[in-house]
Amino acid sequence: MSNKLLSVVGITLASLVLLAVGAFGFALSSDKTSTGIVSQQNLGIWVNGTGEVTVVPDIAVLNLGVYVQMDTLEEAQAQAADSMAAIMAVLESYNIDEKDIQTSNYNISPMWNWDKDGNRYLSGYYVSNTVTVKVRNTDDTGSLIDDVVDAGGEYTVINGISFTVDDPKSYYEEARAEAIANAIAKATQIAELTGVTLGDPTYIVDNSNNYGPIYYYPAYDKERADGQAPTSISTGEVKISTGIQIVFDIK
Repeated sequence: MSNKLLSVVGITLASLVLLAVGAFGFALSSDKTSTGIVSQQNLGIWVNGTGEVTVVPDIAVLNLGVYVQMDTLEEAQAQAADSMAAIMAVLESYNIDEKDIQTSNYNISPMWNWDKDGNRYLSGYYVSNTVTVKVRNTDDTGSLIDDVVDAGGEYTVINGISFTVDDPKSYYEEARAEAIANAIAKATQIAELTGVTLGDPTYIVDNSNNYGPIYYYPAYDKERADGQAPTSISTGEVKISTGIQIVFDIK
């Protein structure tokens, strides 16, 4: 190979090496810059604050209805309709608004059994019909349960009771203010203990839950014999809580 050709090859290789080194150096510089950005985002004092408000609920929510088992579908449907009509009449007598009564479940299913030879046969049908009821006068809850049980008889089912606040917005606002004060107190203490000066907030996240029912489940007995004391229902209290996350700058 001639000396001229060797010189050309050498120059080409040297150029490629320089390009590679330059690219590698650029990559290192980019990584360093990227790391610097991440570090900037993590600067400051990060704290979480919590706030809680205790409230007496103003609405009782009942899930109730009928469950009927009969030999034929026609009998089951007829009995379920009669018992449910009696229950609805009770709700009307307590001035429960139609908008506060919502069907939560309606189900018709066959009942199957097996004979001694292992053969399956149809033994009847069951029909269930339940509604969710908002009772705005919570003092009526116990007597309403008793009257519903009396009206629906042995077919009555009461699946649960809960208590809620009709309009929790103002309570969430109060809890949020408490959460912010809690976060500021934490950040102030951290700054004092670490010998730094607390700056302005640079990042705030509201961790509040969506407004909605707050449930509390008291114990009660839905069965009532003649002469037995009325069902006692205690509303108790519910707690509305919220959270806040704040990042403070360090001066």
